[in-house]
Amino acid sequence: MIYYPEEDFLQLSGLQHFAFCRRQWALIHVEHQWAENYRTVDGSILHEKAHGGGTESRGDLLIVRAMRIHSAVLGVSGECDVVEFHRSENGVTLQGRDGLWSPFPIEYKRGKPKPHDADELQLCAQAMCLEEMLCCQISDGALFYGEPRRRTPVAFTDELRQRVRDSLAEMHDYLRRGCTPKVKPQKGCSACSLKELCLPELMKAKPVSGAHGRVRNRQSVAPFAGAWIEISARQIVCSVTTRRSLRGSVD
Repeated sequence: MIYYPEEDFLQLSGLQHFAFCRRQWALIHVEHQWAENYRTVDGSILHEKAHGGGTESRGDLLIVRAMRIHSAVLGVSGECDVVEFHRSENGVTLQGRDGLWSPFPIEYKRGKPKPHDADELQLCAQAMCLEEMLCCQISDGALFYGEPRRRTPVAFTDELRQRVRDSLAEMHDYLRRGCTPKVKPQKGCSACSLKELCLPELMKAKPVSGAHGRVRNRQSVAPFAGAWIEISARQIVCSVTTRRSLRGSVD
């Protein structure tokens, strides 16, 4: 079995980015670019609320917030929003605590449950880290979404675990090669906080009216300075504007 050195550990939270969009993950974790929007700010506030309060004991329930975790096998480190330890005959020992305890990870997310399983992958990776650290088995956990304000149970199946391993191995390979993959624009791009960094030509282009009137559903790109090509389902309009600089060249 291969063990990653600590200096090669990936950020566990990046697994969610990678599952949503490989390019988004690479822009953040390979090229170290980041941009906030209201979704990322709202998500940060929700996580801060989850992390407040430290450790709490309620009889046979121990609640640990902002618990640091890692896995040398997966090559990741990160933080669990909340880990509930339930007193159980099949649990593990905890330093400074009597009895045996079974861990149950909970990840806090903004909004509603998503159509993809990026959140489930992140939570499963957290459970796999806890299993390695505590020498135990964790069968399930939960996602807590900000809008319905209730838990969504997640089973850590063999298929989900294998997807975690495969994704992290691919992430390690991209990072080792310093590679940012190319992807096709998709529906989720409009909500991405990195859209202007990822697709600057499309995001910064401004539509104009052509000789035939306003063109609907157009996209504008600039193949060279001073030129705009507008593409729609009906027509292509090319506009070239030139101006001379002090040296007489075309800008």
